[in-house]
Amino acid sequence: MATPIGNLGDFSPRAVAVLAAVDRIFCEDTRHSRRLLDHYGITTALEPLHAHNERRMAGQLVARMRDAGEACALVSDAGTPLISDPGYVLVSSALDAGVAVRTVPGPSALVAALSISGLPTDRFVFEGFLPSAGGARARRLAALTDEPRTLVFYEAPHRLLAMLTDLREAFGANRVAVVTRELSKRFETVYRGTLETLLGTLGADPHATRGEIVVLVAGAPQVATDAQEAEIDRLLGVLLAETDQRTAVRVVTRLTGARRNAVYRRALALAADD
Repeated sequence: MATPIGNLGDFSPRAVAVLAAVDRIFCEDTRHSRRLLDHYGITTALEPLHAHNERRMAGQLVARMRDAGEACALVSDAGTPLISDPGYVLVSSALDAGVAVRTVPGPSALVAALSISGLPTDRFVFEGFLPSAGGARARRLAALTDEPRTLVFYEAPHRLLAMLTDLREAFGANRVAVVTRELSKRFETVYRGTLETLLGTLGADPHATRGEIVVLVAGAPQVATDAQEAEIDRLLGVLLAETDQRTAVRVVTRLTGARRNAVYRRALALAADD
């Protein structure tokens, strides 16, 4: 069951009725969920189910629902469960055991951010949180360099600027992106621009790295035209004579907005020709 991502007014009457009627509610943080329930006068018992105990607890919880006939609800701290939140193990275990699973749809930061981003929404890829380790994050972004669909990420506020820097390195300074924070809340803010301009804008805004963050990046541009390819070759020719290949590729990617993998392949081709 989805819960508000900020504005309590987004909780549906059906969601309130279901939570009041079930035998038990599984939640990430009982203190957090109790505040929501108290707001709506719901007294249903809460039981913690989070990333640290889900695998250990799922089996016995499912057995209880199946054998004792308990009707239970699953909520996350905010938004839709299982979307970068716990719940997958419980839901898949319940389905395997023949326990019926129903949805009570509602708020999702992913969908909310997409709907106001101004980026294409007909096809998109949700990547959740990137790896926190630098090497793993760089490898994941390298695999997404040529992805033509809109990319959607979640990010912790204290890592936002470092993430945007990594995105610029991987996708080029001119790739268009959108950063949303505090969706549905009083200080909801949307930043739009290239990765280069966003780094400057958010770096100068003390409020930008606070609250819940969703980052959206435009998909990879179409293959470069002959004129663009010629410009890439010209820039690479100059830079490769002065610096190493990795630096040359990074600089040309920033200057042209071309896909890093494409620039890298051109650099290899030029080196082979020499």
